[in-house]
Amino acid sequence: MAIQIYNTLTRATEPLVTIEPDVVRMYVCGVTVYDQAHIGHAMSAMVFDVVRRYLTFRGYDVHHVVNFTDIDDKIINRANQLDRNPKQLAEQYIDEFIEDLTSLNILPATLYPRATDTMPEIIAFIEQLISSDYAYEADGDVYFRVTKDADYGKLSGRNLDDMLTGTRFEVDERKESPADFALWKAAKPNEPAWPSPWGDGRPGWHIECSAMNLKHLGEQIDIHGGGNDLVFPHHENEIAQTESLTDKPFARFWMHNGMLQIHTRLDDGSYKLEKMSKSLGNVVTVREFLREHPADILRLIVLSSCYRNPLAYGAEIVADQGRKLARLRSALDPATGSEAMSDAARQLEVVTEATRSQFIQMMDDDFNASGALAALFELVRAINTARDNGVGGVSFEAAQHTLRELAGVLGLTLEQQQHSHDIAPFVDLLIELRAELRKVKQYTLADTVRNRLGDLGIVLEDSPQGTRWKTK
Repeated sequence: MAIQIYNTLTRATEPLVTIEPDVVRMYVCGVTVYDQAHIGHAMSAMVFDVVRRYLTFRGYDVHHVVNFTDIDDKIINRANQLDRNPKQLAEQYIDEFIEDLTSLNILPATLYPRATDTMPEIIAFIEQLISSDYAYEADGDVYFRVTKDADYGKLSGRNLDDMLTGTRFEVDERKESPADFALWKAAKPNEPAWPSPWGDGRPGWHIECSAMNLKHLGEQIDIHGGGNDLVFPHHENEIAQTESLTDKPFARFWMHNGMLQIHTRLDDGSYKLEKMSKSLGNVVTVREFLREHPADILRLIVLSSCYRNPLAYGAEIVADQGRKLARLRSALDPATGSEAMSDAARQLEVVTEATRSQFIQMMDDDFNASGALAALFELVRAINTARDNGVGGVSFEAAQHTLRELAGVLGLTLEQQQHSHDIAPFVDLLIELRAELRKVKQYTLADTVRNRLGDLGIVLEDSPQGTRWKTK
């Protein structure tokens, strides 16, 4: 069965049929680099990292382009506050963001174009829109003429007439219509500017992505992605200007992830969800998160629900996913037996095969990562049960290999926290002491040993083959 993808444009789930067989051209709107990346940025990047990984797993050659908006009002304002050069400031945050992506085990995109490196293409794009009467110049600014685009609003489902009466647009008497949007902005004092046929200035936000798309992926692409806050006006305007230029459908699929919300417990025990924003003081940067938690926990949070839904984040959610991560990791502990021909070993082989099939079935259904995770947890249960029953050898190793492989498709590393082997003799000694205490029915003291080790981050796991330990 073909991979099914929910398409924002058609509001339907459709089979993936690519422009070129076995090749996916995917463009994802990246960040505006004026500050450190936060976990909301990470969420979107992880969603499309999983999409890219799964498409590759299914045999597609994925050309994955993620842009950086490196010229924008926010960048200029921040640079002025810090008395910095805007280009240098943007490059600093780009470098930091790429470091964050690496720390989060997000695969590097095929290409990371910058708006400032695409000026000739942007200017040529605008010139062609003017020559075909889709755009007009007004005192050094250039605007797109939305009334000439007959299907403007098709992505967001908005009607232009309703927009004109129900939407507050910036008043500008030079515009032919209040809904017309800027393709080029005339230079203002103390701002970066580039020469153009309409005078010095800089591009509007929307034209940057269209020009980078056209330059690096061509006139038509398979998937265009981004947060659902970009549906209107950004992606709507991308469609309008690109299709007006090429007279071809721009992207076959439009994919949008939901927004991150902070899950906060109130004094009365109830909870509230609120937008993450600097004004509320609840922004969590990627680096702040990674100082306290492994990257796999954030990825499990992202994988735990449909990518199109809002994503809740909070301390209790982090703790819950931490427990789930420990459960996943537990299945990678070594076998304690060597039985390879028992009924338990054959049952493990059945579950291993079924897991792969179920995983693919779930992910083929619009990248249903939570369903795919459920399949992995069934495999985890089977591996741990098999270990307790003394299973080892080829079937046990194959099950663990499948777990690692499929978890890797979701971007999970399942790496255990590193600890010094110097502590091993002391932990082993305490385990022996606990065993002796249990033999003489000193259960309270035995539980104290276990609990104190737990406080220190050492988890004991009892099984018929003995007691194993690991770090949290």
